[in-house]
Amino acid sequence: MRTTTARVPAKINLALGVGPRRDDGYHPLATVYQAVDLCDEVRATEVDDDAVTVRVQFGGDGWREQAPVPTDANNLAVKAALALRDAFEVKAGAALSIRKVIPVMGGMAGGSADAAASLVACDALWGTGATRTQLEEIAAGLGSDVPFLLHGGTALGGGRGEEVSPVLARGRFHWVFAIADHGLSTAEVYAGYDLLHSDVPPPVPEVPAALLTALACGDAYGVGAALSNDLQAVALDLRPELRHIFTVGERGAALGTLVSGSGPTVMLLAEDADHSAQLAQMLLSEGVCADAVQASGPEPGAHLV
Repeated sequence: MRTTTARVPAKINLALGVGPRRDDGYHPLATVYQAVDLCDEVRATEVDDDAVTVRVQFGGDGWREQAPVPTDANNLAVKAALALRDAFEVKAGAALSIRKVIPVMGGMAGGSADAAASLVACDALWGTGATRTQLEEIAAGLGSDVPFLLHGGTALGGGRGEEVSPVLARGRFHWVFAIADHGLSTAEVYAGYDLLHSDVPPPVPEVPAALLTALACGDAYGVGAALSNDLQAVALDLRPELRHIFTVGERGAALGTLVSGSGPTVMLLAEDADHSAQLAQMLLSEGVCADAVQASGPEPGAHLV
């Protein structure tokens, strides 16, 4: 049986500005994405029928086919494969196998990442010959973060996040991700944000100019000082224990500490790889998170391996 495999990075938001809720239920965003080398892999294998199935492996823990990642038609990787098949009138099916490393419900777009990888893997498996533009159009219909995870690198996100354009970023940035022992619902965080702004709507979101300047200069200290997230206050209200991570980051001289996306993962920017290792050790020894994972970026988007 023929098989193709795509690797895809996690997504973080160096800045996340959120505007008032639109009539379609989405919020206008002004964000700076960065892809980091915490990667999932999606393997697509040909089958004898037209079924699209999925199974999920977590790290090295063996195959698990239960929550929190759906293994039916609700899985975004399956939805991506079906959307690609419909767009190109493919008659074949595929067996998808996902190796999960990106935290589930951690504000790092793990589901969207798998969708992007599924598009790339199934495009190669079925020989659809989709252009990057065609894949991005399909991706935009799957979720706000999926187009960026095809793109990778460092990029501006507009619209509801699906409008992606590259940003100049020199050098490499070293991160530590403080992983919580259970997730935080994106819908719940956005609902809290709407409630917070029920009387006075938030302003039209903008990306901090200082962040773009620091990225262009490869200035990690400047990037750390300019990190921002409009959803952070709500995430911290819902999960106040996350504030302990900020305390450890301050003691450990992190260049910046921020809730990643809608949380509950918290990201800490380090000076270099050695500082990253020191911060990770501090977080674990203080017991303020379930795990502390080191990563760096930017990384390329979903690609065949």
